[in-house]
Amino acid sequence: MQANMVAAINNALELIMKENKNAVLLGEDIGKDGGVFRVTEGLLDKFGESRVIDTPLGESGIIGSAVGMALAGLHPIPEIQFAGFMYLGFSQIVNHAARYRSRSRSRFKVPMVIRTPVSGGVRTLEHHSESPEAVYANIGGLVIVEPSNPYDAKGLLIKASRMEDPVLFLEPTKLYRLFRQEIPDEMYEVEIGKASKIREGNAITIITYGTMVKPVSDIVEKRKLDADIIDVRTISPLDEETIIASVKKTGKVVIVHEAPLSFGVGAEIAARIADKAIYELQAPVVRVGSDSFPYPFPGYEKYYLPNEIKISKAIDKVLGQ
Repeated sequence: MQANMVAAINNALELIMKENKNAVLLGEDIGKDGGVFRVTEGLLDKFGESRVIDTPLGESGIIGSAVGMALAGLHPIPEIQFAGFMYLGFSQIVNHAARYRSRSRSRFKVPMVIRTPVSGGVRTLEHHSESPEAVYANIGGLVIVEPSNPYDAKGLLIKASRMEDPVLFLEPTKLYRLFRQEIPDEMYEVEIGKASKIREGNAITIITYGTMVKPVSDIVEKRKLDADIIDVRTISPLDEETIIASVKKTGKVVIVHEAPLSFGVGAEIAARIADKAIYELQAPVVRVGSDSFPYPFPGYEKYYLPNEIKISKAIDKVLGQ
């Protein structure tokens, strides 16, 4: 079927709940209203109020309740309306969801998937355009996933729902309805911890994920560059093997992400390249990201986010053009 990311995730959630009778959805307005982006639309009618639960406005309570459900044998999939609101549940994520398995020496597990929209480019207000992946990637015990297309979104979510550890499932808001893609009607998995090589080339490696995959692909296609493009897909665990193999082949690297540059995912990837492939590099690694200050008001988005000009300049710098 042809589906955008909203439809793909909705379909994945329906199939997950049919397969796993312990799967439970909870969050603000996810039942009657189908969620702020209508990702859970129709699921209340199909599964009832005991499995699709409208919660009060309180992120700490939503995530804390989900942790308790997971410890009691359920498989909760809480939705946080926007990633900027998830900070209110930070203690529950870091001190409980991520640590319980270690704390109990694996006697207790926390199988849960926290879904939340991330990133900007859609002219939203403050706290609605956060890219918090680097913040949570520093927390041991969390799996962090960020799909860039409908096919991966469905497959990664299904895979996440079958894991016994807490997964932070980041859904780029801009990509929810940006394009459609052919996806299977049935259940399928996309491996977590494995990057996607979406284009083969020999002159340069471009590493990216989330909202930046499409603009990077468009630039490479437009300029007919001989480039390897790697969609990381899973922030943690990171597919170091695919990245390093590509870097050793091309010797030139650009890393592109929407999140701020300082202490970001790109910095971690660059550090691993320095550890494992520094002698194969023919030029310094160049990173492209947003400026390291709070996300601006809508009128200034285009100056803040990576764009064709910024990405192209980075590519030219590495290629020596």
